[in-house]
Amino acid sequence: MDAMLALPVLVGLIAVALLFDFLNGLHDAANSIATIVSTRVLRPQYAVVWAAFFNFIAFLVFGLHVANTIGTGIIDPNVIDAQVIFAALVGAIVWNLVTWGLGIPSSSSHALIGGLVGGGVAKAGLSAAVWGGLSKALLAIVLSPVVGFLLALVLVAIVSWLSVRSTPFAVDRAFRILQFFSASLYSLGHGGNDAQKTMGIIAVLLFSQGYLGSEFSVPFWVVLSCQAAMALGTLMGGWRIVRTMGLRITKLTPMQGFCAETGGAATLFMATFLGVPVSTTHTITGSIVGVGAARRLSAVRWNVASSIVYAWVITIPASAIVAALAYWAVAFVR
Repeated sequence: MDAMLALPVLVGLIAVALLFDFLNGLHDAANSIATIVSTRVLRPQYAVVWAAFFNFIAFLVFGLHVANTIGTGIIDPNVIDAQVIFAALVGAIVWNLVTWGLGIPSSSSHALIGGLVGGGVAKAGLSAAVWGGLSKALLAIVLSPVVGFLLALVLVAIVSWLSVRSTPFAVDRAFRILQFFSASLYSLGHGGNDAQKTMGIIAVLLFSQGYLGSEFSVPFWVVLSCQAAMALGTLMGGWRIVRTMGLRITKLTPMQGFCAETGGAATLFMATFLGVPVSTTHTITGSIVGVGAARRLSAVRWNVASSIVYAWVITIPASAIVAALAYWAVAFVR
């Protein structure tokens, strides 16, 4: 075990982790509210309160499987120390701020995984990676938007068939009400999957310092503080990315918004129960593209979708490089 940290340093690192969680909520607020805002079912200021509430209560629904994966399934816990955690958080936070500033809906999850890999490999080489867990996370990165796309596509087909004898006005009115439920489910799934990533980071830091005994676990105060930080970030909104997610990829009706949110929520629920950290950003992007493509392929602005894919591809290596540089910078200073 590495040398014990002074308490102020430990508290400072936990504060940095919670800052990442806050920025995750800020950055990914668009995921939860883009569709319900773009269909004009809720005004933005009400939508963020709605999303933040369900972000916070997610711990009541889901277990802590994702937190365990982040804490022990990406990098060998015996390699992780305060310096690796600091480097991982710096890598993730810097990349989140860059993409947030540019209005690019990149993935906070990918950024954190990249940061962990970058910090761990900088310390101990490629042997630091837990390849079984990492490969599962990388596979989920590819599959989650595809699953969201397919589920949304199928839902549009089913809903269209069920609504064939209804008037457009009746369909629109019904799905304006149903979108409250689908947006709630998506925000619940977002809070359940994303907040657990920071829980895993804080818990493995405490574990590395001997505060959790011989077995890895996540203290309840860590659960509450991470859910609260994410909810607060969501409350602050992410308006630049809302525009991209809700308006620029494709034009949405309340029925399509319902299908996108429900498809995305189902994907997140499955991933969270399986303990797989996925990108909520790319899950909802896949779902939105799915409902657009169900109307016609030309309804999707593929140039916008492709720019999101580019960010998707480069996020892990970019945040890993920043994390490795941060690790070496701290090592040099020490």
